[in-house]
Amino acid sequence: MNLQDEIQANMAALRQNSYPGRGIVIGQTPDGSCFAQIYWIMGRSAHSRNRVFIEEGNVIRTGPFDATKIEAPSLIIYNCTRVCGRVHVVTNGNQTDTIVDALEQGGSFESALSTRTYEPDAPNYTPRISGLIDLDDSQAYRLAILKTIDNDPELPVRVFYSFENPMASVGHLISTYDGDGDPLPSFSGEPKRVAIVADIDATTDLYWNALNSDNKIAMLVKYLHIETGTCDTRIVNKHHCEFPPG
Repeated sequence: MNLQDEIQANMAALRQNSYPGRGIVIGQTPDGSCFAQIYWIMGRSAHSRNRVFIEEGNVIRTGPFDATKIEAPSLIIYNCTRVCGRVHVVTNGNQTDTIVDALEQGGSFESALSTRTYEPDAPNYTPRISGLIDLDDSQAYRLAILKTIDNDPELPVRVFYSFENPMASVGHLISTYDGDGDPLPSFSGEPKRVAIVADIDATTDLYWNALNSDNKIAMLVKYLHIETGTCDTRIVNKHHCEFPPG
C-alpha cells in the first residue's frame, strides 16, 4: 500500500470508528512552514459530555458546559495545551502540567512521563496520550502513550515515538481507544499516518466531520508557524455549535 492509500484508509477508519476516545494528531503542512497540532475529546456518559474547550492566553483547557452538573472533575478538567518557550505540549490529562513543569526545570518529555502512568479509571485504565512540538527542532516531533496491556493494571507500558524528518501533508494520529467496548480497548499498534491540509479551517473541518456525531464533544487545532513562532488556533465546541469560532 502506498502512502496516499494508507492515509485514505486511516482517515476512513477514523470515520467508521464510533469511539476512538480522545485523540492527538501532529504533523506538518504541505509547504512545510507549519506544524499542525490537533486534539479532540469524546464522551459516552452525560458527565463526560458536559465539557467545552476554553482558551486562556496560550493555554487551552477543558471546562464544564453546565457547572451545576459537574462530577468528579479530576480526570475531565485539565489543561489540554501549554507552551514553554517555543515548545508546544498537548495531552489528554493533567500530565500536560507534569511535562511543562519538567521542561522548565531542565527535564525532558520522556523523563516527565516516566513519573506518570495510565488513568485510574478501572476497568478501562484509559491511556494517557501526549504530544510535543519544539519549533527550534523543525525536523522532529514526539508522541507518547502510557497504557496497560489488555486492561491489566499490573502490566503498565510506556511507549515513546520521535518522528524525525516530518513529511509534508502527513500527520500521525494516536488515540486512547481502538473503538467502543466494555471495557474500552486501549489503542494498539503504532500511530496512524493521516492527512494534514494547507488551510487550518479545512483541517478543522476534515477532522471534526470525521468524528462520530453522537460522541464527539470538542476539538482544537493549532497551526504553529516554525519561522515566526506565531500560532493560529481553532476551537470547536459541540455545545456551542460554532465553526469556525468567531
